[in-house]
Amino acid sequence: MSVAAQNGAAAPAVDQRQVMGAVVASCLGWALDLFDLFVLLYVAPVVGRLFFPSEHAMLSLAAVYASFAVTLLMRPLGSALFGSYADRRGRKGAMIVAVVGVGLSTAAFGLLPTVAQVGLLAPILFLLLRLIQGVFVGGVVASTHTIGTESVAPKYRGAVSGLIGGGGAGLGALLASVTFLAMSAFFPGDAFDVWGWRCMFFTGIISSVLGLFVFNSLEESPLWKKLAAEKAAKAAAQLKGAPVEVVRSPLKTLFSRDYRKILFVNLLLTIGGGSGYYLTSGYLPTFLKVVSHAPNGAAAAILMICSIAVVIASIAAGHLSTFIGRKGAFVWIGLIRLLALPALFLLLPTADSIMMVGVYAVLLSALGSAGYAPILIFLNERFPTSIRATGTGLSWNIGFAIGGMMPTAVSLVAKDASQLPMTLAIFIGAISVIFLVGAFVVPETLGKLESGSARNPS
Repeated sequence: MSVAAQNGAAAPAVDQRQVMGAVVASCLGWALDLFDLFVLLYVAPVVGRLFFPSEHAMLSLAAVYASFAVTLLMRPLGSALFGSYADRRGRKGAMIVAVVGVGLSTAAFGLLPTVAQVGLLAPILFLLLRLIQGVFVGGVVASTHTIGTESVAPKYRGAVSGLIGGGGAGLGALLASVTFLAMSAFFPGDAFDVWGWRCMFFTGIISSVLGLFVFNSLEESPLWKKLAAEKAAKAAAQLKGAPVEVVRSPLKTLFSRDYRKILFVNLLLTIGGGSGYYLTSGYLPTFLKVVSHAPNGAAAAILMICSIAVVIASIAAGHLSTFIGRKGAFVWIGLIRLLALPALFLLLPTADSIMMVGVYAVLLSALGSAGYAPILIFLNERFPTSIRATGTGLSWNIGFAIGGMMPTAVSLVAKDASQLPMTLAIFIGAISVIFLVGAFVVPETLGKLESGSARNPS
């Protein structure tokens, strides 16, 4: 369907200031969320030594990534809880509570005692806090991944999908890179192992305060307002004697015969996209340290450039889906990923200068994020407004939870750092095949956001 055809779809009139506010809030909310998650990736080697000590460095690292995966495993629960609330009561309230919750739980990590201080209790407390954080993270996805795309004009939905999903991730990683660079300067050498990592986590307070300030003035999306008005009209009619309509909860509707298959098919793309992201942008901080042996300053600079590349590539890939369709974008990006990503992981260790390390890292990050840039709007277009936050949140979080396990699996399979490039190449190749299968299986959804609302079964 062409952009012109999309524009012909009926949509409520929206104030442009409100549109920009919704897009900025969605992008910033996801960026702050991923900033809090990326903080752990940047201090993974230190956290591994302090909370999961082992004679085998790769086992300590695998334990840290496993704790990261624990957070991801709780995200579907968060999406179910916050998504159901967002579909019933509005996206704004769910977004505020979830973003503030993520920030506060992140800051709490800086207060945890280490194994040297309290023994086995340290990793237990660490994992429990990761579980709590995961619930809030799932809530952020359910709210931020709907309100922005529901508010913007059809011709910009692909670009906004990339801006929120990939751009928000890039911005979050950029903020984490800047924070890491600053803390490395404030706490050089051994001082970072004492206070630097704690202060990295304490910055979660900033994201909570900023999120509360930005989202408090946010308005609901026009599509959700339209749905709320329809529900109010039905309720008024029922008071006047109209037949009472049975309305199922968003979660029950999602797992009904009508939508269960849609949810499962979506997972092919979200697993492929999520795994690609965590094996590239997610694993790069560790790769640069243990394989490329890049100094902290150089690694931080490379990761900052990678973050900028992720934003640009994600917006471009998302906008591309407006011209060639969501399905077409997935197919072409999937083919490029299948060939390029394994090759780049094998080339990275051969780089003979820090500049070439940076070039390969930037290409890896950009391609890894481009794959999932159109997924957000694709998921939005798969569900009606009444279950969109729940459906999008669960589809995204289940897939990304499985994808988040990939770094742990890689760290366990690789016996030492020298085996990481080949192991990553094999994993990313297999995941790219899954992504490509999903690209061929899913239907085209371009332009179906409003029609999805019209199909509202409740």
